[in-house]
Amino acid sequence: MPNKRLSVLNTIVLLLLTVGVFELTNIDLWVQDFFYFRETQSWLIDRNNTVLRLVFYSGIKTLFIAVVLSLVFSLIFLRKLSWVRNNKRSLIIIVLSCVAIPLAVGLIKDVTNMPCPNQLLFFDGSYEKIGLFEVMSNDTRAHTSCYPAGHASGGFALLSLLLLVNQPKSKKTIFLAVMLLAWGIASYKMLIGDHFLSHTLVTMLLAWLMILFIATLVEKFTRIREENLHPE
Repeated sequence: MPNKRLSVLNTIVLLLLTVGVFELTNIDLWVQDFFYFRETQSWLIDRNNTVLRLVFYSGIKTLFIAVVLSLVFSLIFLRKLSWVRNNKRSLIIIVLSCVAIPLAVGLIKDVTNMPCPNQLLFFDGSYEKIGLFEVMSNDTRAHTSCYPAGHASGGFALLSLLLLVNQPKSKKTIFLAVMLLAWGIASYKMLIGDHFLSHTLVTMLLAWLMILFIATLVEKFTRIREENLHPE
């Protein structure tokens, strides 16, 4: 428990630092400018590229939903299998994380209403750059909803898979695979002008923070349930 509390504290500090640094600097604009061609008013990747859209958008989304549904199916219909029984708590945490994290990010996006890069005047769009804590007009609220990164949230939610294994080598493999997947999605969205770097970093840290909270709640609930079923 002390290690988990330390991880929560460290993640909160990193999240606040990330928000602060990107709000007080123009790092986002500087990075994003590498992906935009002003002569043609186009981004490094064309959002209408059907192959890339299938791989990094609709295909990934379908795969993510399939993974979550397969885990739910296992918990309901395959619960008597030894592997499911032995990993029940971890599987519950993974499912809850994969559902709660995208929902939470979606709700935050509706509250912040910050423009996407391709909507900014800096990139030949229609809106001025709006800070996280700035008051926005109703017209802006009706058309902007890009912070933090929503599509990558599902990928980062899969960091909860780390709870399924104990071996350091297996954890490293899962971590690298999930980060490659999530940042692949995030990079695609940046290269078509949909998100800034900060949008993805905030989503990543928020996802890990929520995984830690969900794991703590599930473990606490499980412990209370076991104590009630087997009182001393």
